[in-house]
Amino acid sequence: MNRWLTEAVPRGRVAAFRTLIYLFVAADLVIFTPWVRTRVSVPGDLYQPLLIGRLLPLPTPTETLVTVIFWALLLLALLAATGRAPRLLGWAVCALYLEWMIIAMSYGKVDHDRFGLLVALAVLPTAGRARHGDTTRTEAGGWALRVTQIAVICTYFLAAFAKLRFGGLDWLTGSVLARAIIRRGTDLADLIAQVPYLLIVAQFGIVAFELLSPMVFFLPPRWRLAMVGFFYSFHAVTIATITISFAPHLAAMTSFLPLERVRPLVWARRLLGRGSPEAATDAPEPRPDDVDPVPADQGPVTAGAGPALDDQAPVVGRPAGP
Repeated sequence: MNRWLTEAVPRGRVAAFRTLIYLFVAADLVIFTPWVRTRVSVPGDLYQPLLIGRLLPLPTPTETLVTVIFWALLLLALLAATGRAPRLLGWAVCALYLEWMIIAMSYGKVDHDRFGLLVALAVLPTAGRARHGDTTRTEAGGWALRVTQIAVICTYFLAAFAKLRFGGLDWLTGSVLARAIIRRGTDLADLIAQVPYLLIVAQFGIVAFELLSPMVFFLPPRWRLAMVGFFYSFHAVTIATITISFAPHLAAMTSFLPLERVRPLVWARRLLGRGSPEAATDAPEPRPDDVDPVPADQGPVTAGAGPALDDQAPVVGRPAGP
């Protein structure tokens, strides 16, 4: 079990995952959850913090508090994405983003797609230093990725458990997807809804795939990547039909991927190098003293010819000597 939890991975994979997660945190602040800043206009009586917010305890959000968290988290996330000071910046980003999520989810709605991302932020500081492209392996980094993977799969499995716990078998045979399509469906969803019993079949399929999601850990590497690809395709269909993105969950799920192979900066340099007209002339011309001189007593040497040997046998049909 310990060997599985701490399976060593290339440091380049850890570095790429760290950069992706911290860049997503910065993007999350300005794209997906900027509405958290509007919570300061809500009366404080409506703020009912989550259990962790009551245990710490955390203050009721104010305009000053939310503004400071927003700008500090945005700056620190961008700095952490560079890989510098991984522990100091990592713990700071983890603490600030946790508070950001507590503020966001303490007004009556809790999104379960944040679980994997929060776990990733909590374990990344323990992975230590890692550089992009580094092929040396690290068990600490492997543990961080494995724990994130477990959190991602728990999100699926526990979602199915919640469906059956609170909805029972009626969740499978009811009109859950039909209501979602009515509320926020797309034109594609309207076409799918016209097929008899297809939505019921889809509901059975969703619960089945969520319950079977832990199987990803028992598959060979190639099939594991195929199953993760299926996970991503499921969310692509979800976005295309009922416009639910699960973006934080998708970011955390990259912990399954060989991210060390994805190096956009290297690709960009190569692309620019091939496309620039100066690429062919960048190589310095050889200087005269860099060329090996030919001895004066040696004649011109043809390509591929070796040095002359005095005792070499004459070619058949030709006399020996000059």
